[in-house]
Amino acid sequence: MRTVVIVLAAAFALWVIYANLFVISDPLILGILFISGIFTILFLAIGATARAPDEIPIYDWIFSALSLACGVYFYVNAGVIADRISLLDQFTPDQLFFGSSLLFLTLEATRRTTGLGLTGVVLLFLIYNLFGYLLPPPFGHRVSEFSYLLDVLVFTTDGLFGVPIQVVASYVFLFVMFGTFLSKAGGGDFFFNLASLVTGRARGGPAKIAIISSGLYGTMSGSPTSDVVATGSITIPVMKRLGYSARFAGAVEVAASTGGSAMPPIMGSAAFIMAEYSGISYNEIVFAALLPALIYYGGVFSQVHLRAVRLDLRPSEDEVPSVADTFRTGWVFLLPIIGIVVALMLGYSPTFTAGVGVVATILASLILKETRMTPWQILEGLGTTTLQILPVAGACAAAGLVIGGLSMTGLGMKSANVILELSNGQPILTLVIAAAVTIVLGLGMPTPSAYILAAVLVGPALAKLGFPVLPSQMFLLYYAILSALTPPIAVAAIAASAIADEDPFKIAFSAVRLAVIGFLLPFAFVWNPAILLMSDPLINTLAIVGAVSATLAIACSLEGMVKTDLSTLERLLLTIGAVGAVSPFPLLAVASIALIIAVLGRQFFFSAPVAPGGKEEA
Repeated sequence: MRTVVIVLAAAFALWVIYANLFVISDPLILGILFISGIFTILFLAIGATARAPDEIPIYDWIFSALSLACGVYFYVNAGVIADRISLLDQFTPDQLFFGSSLLFLTLEATRRTTGLGLTGVVLLFLIYNLFGYLLPPPFGHRVSEFSYLLDVLVFTTDGLFGVPIQVVASYVFLFVMFGTFLSKAGGGDFFFNLASLVTGRARGGPAKIAIISSGLYGTMSGSPTSDVVATGSITIPVMKRLGYSARFAGAVEVAASTGGSAMPPIMGSAAFIMAEYSGISYNEIVFAALLPALIYYGGVFSQVHLRAVRLDLRPSEDEVPSVADTFRTGWVFLLPIIGIVVALMLGYSPTFTAGVGVVATILASLILKETRMTPWQILEGLGTTTLQILPVAGACAAAGLVIGGLSMTGLGMKSANVILELSNGQPILTLVIAAAVTIVLGLGMPTPSAYILAAVLVGPALAKLGFPVLPSQMFLLYYAILSALTPPIAVAAIAASAIADEDPFKIAFSAVRLAVIGFLLPFAFVWNPAILLMSDPLINTLAIVGAVSATLAIACSLEGMVKTDLSTLERLLLTIGAVGAVSPFPLLAVASIALIIAVLGRQFFFSAPVAPGGKEEA
């Protein structure tokens, strides 16, 4: 039965390639066929519970057949549906049946793929959509009929077939396929060996390997949890063997894996959704996101290095591959990466760029015998792509329901008014509330869902205060990503805890400390958009220098050392300097950078080294 599911999933993947690269698909038709096809496979591949029997039960066959029937019905009647006057034309019995069935199937698919958390949120919004008219102002609305709700959510492109599922059906699916083929051909091993080659012989080498390899893998997967499982199963045991505690080893992997969703050129599916939702081109988002992502990893890397210096943790030379071994077969995996970068620079669409990556990966793998994929591996790669996209599709379908309901009731603007009232219109306080709300919305949720909810509920408040679109949307994306490591849920830490054999809460709190630059960075680039390279070259250069200086200052202040232990005054001066270094005011930025250089320079040139073997901090 597994083989049958793989073949069905591979056939579906081939249709997605055809629909995106060889024909011009109507958005409604593409959404209908994608949803029905995904649900048809989903109910055969994912059981109703964790204890579901190995054999597919009859009710799953029924759900699968009903999904297919809904797709056929909506496809056959697409013209009639497109010509309907929404909210005025009455439903026919068959429209009511298949529309309600698709709504139920979406809720069940969401429950199976993402759990009760997101499903509960969707149900809460649906209840609000139906009964919110009973609430007093400002949250009351006039919607009170199920048919009204069903019309917007299922029979228009404002709900289930809206932006989130359109993005998954195009960009995300093809980029996940690229990552799948790259991994099957052995690209994952190459990137791990490349990271080992670069940092493996340095102090704390395995931890630095985890940072680089997890970042490279994470930009393709877009899921901190899957990144932790894929790369952490190798890096965490090696870190523990080197001498890191289980808590810190897990935290390094969690912080590194979480940042992958913000690392260009792929950045996971949330970046594509941002492009569609905000109207900003994907290429512009990738260009703006590069420096913040490097700064984030620079902060994690700096803390790990300082911790390794304090503990005098040295690598084992026999675990580091040679240059010849790394590039003997691995060089072929640079070709698809180059292909993607070139396609983006030439201005091709993300969909076409992803297609280039997939084709380039398959062709590159055929060059050498060691990397060559068999026909079955290619077929399995197609099927695996579809199976890997199931959770993302379930989450984005649910997000579409939420967005449709919010636009129908106007809750987005109402929540924005509440946020502004709570903050009294103060920009800093509004950003703090926006960050907190986004993290809460993202607890236990996939990044795309967290970002979509934040963009609809919180984004209007930032827009009302006049924040530029790109920095404010990037602000929300960062906190949606960081929710994966933030207690009390911290799904990435839970995944790491099983590998590290440590309490997930301890790992999560240590990961937050390592990722502290990520929590501060969004405030910096909203305050100074030049960090996103949105100004002239001179101002951008000053912003880059300031951001790098601030990152080093924060890392040294947190770890309490450079070459020797820092005094309380020095840590305070570094913190103050870090704030000023990212300022949009050139004189303040230059003075703050000079202060940081003075403190770090005094430590580096005029202090004796700290005695190794100190106690590892949480």
